Amino acid sequence: MLIEYGVWVSRLGLSVVFGLSAWGKLADRSATRQAVADFGVPLRWVPTVAWGLPVIEATIAVTVLLPWISGLAAVAALALLAVFTVAIVRLLRRGERPSCSCFGGASAAPIGPRTLLRNGVLAALALVVDVGALTYPGVPMGLPADHAIGCAVVAALVAVLVWLAGQLRSLRRRVDQQALSTLGAEGLPVGAVAPEFELFDARGAKTTLEHLLAGARSVLLVFVHPGCELCAALARELPRWHARTGDALAIVAVGNGDAAEQAAWGVENGLGEIPSLVQQGNEAALRYRVRGTPSAVLIDPDGRVAAPVARGGIAIRELISTVKAVRRTPSPAHNGIPAGISR
Repeated sequence: MLIEYGVWVSRLGLSVVFGLSAWGKLADRSATRQAVADFGVPLRWVPTVAWGLPVIEATIAVTVLLPWISGLAAVAALALLAVFTVAIVRLLRRGERPSCSCFGGASAAPIGPRTLLRNGVLAALALVVDVGALTYPGVPMGLPADHAIGCAVVAALVAVLVWLAGQLRSLRRRVDQQALSTLGAEGLPVGAVAPEFELFDARGAKTTLEHLLAGARSVLLVFVHPGCELCAALARELPRWHARTGDALAIVAVGNGDAAEQAAWGVENGLGEIPSLVQQGNEAALRYRVRGTPSAVLIDPDGRVAAPVARGGIAIRELISTVKAVRRTPSPAHNGIPAGISR
């Protein structure tokens, strides 16, 4: 009897995943169309695929619960996951990391190794469902009705909670975007006291501005996004530029979202010893009035903003070169701003 419960729970789990995916795509049509186009579907087929995908996923979510047909639904789920995985691998090999939007606007993170891992877990679940359907085709008919219905209710509640969590993340992202749009002029005034912040690595360890300023060195916050190709190109240059400044400058790549994925992005793009950390939401970007990526903010050893926001790889390289020149030719500071860095 325990195995029959496992078969039923695995089918409910697969149904929840595909049901949420279908609902997310139908609820945010624009994000779905954009993701379909980014995945390389020809433009004329984008509307058809954007409608067809959630319909197929919703069909799988329903049929996987029905006795004697759940096995076919699991095979369809495996096939769909295989198509997604092949498309993701192709994009990653080309260096492209578009937003997945697998669950609509609630999943705006760019694709990466974690996406492949998630698909692998779902494929394993679909395989378990398929084997269970072949071995116990009558489930849940053989289970006590109250137990079978109770499991279904729990699955439905889990689906609702996951959906609400996704909506909360989406709302927080929109609030951050709205806040960025109302900040006024980009960047803090040169000479202003640099706001404190907290950044986190993949293990949850916290880094603060005070920690980065230790040793009387300047700090360069480089704001990046994993889906930004210009950010990836910049990341590959940062170690070389950093080597020229020695201990006079601490460079930190600052993203947002998932810390483990941000760290993997840093490794993939050769950041080396340069930390690749994340902020909570857009906390640091909001405090420093940074509007886009790649951008950089230079903070002097006294904890003050040392230069206007540098936008783009060329501007960031020039900013680092200025720090290098200041290090080679030290001169008295003026109002807490190293000489050689203009207001």
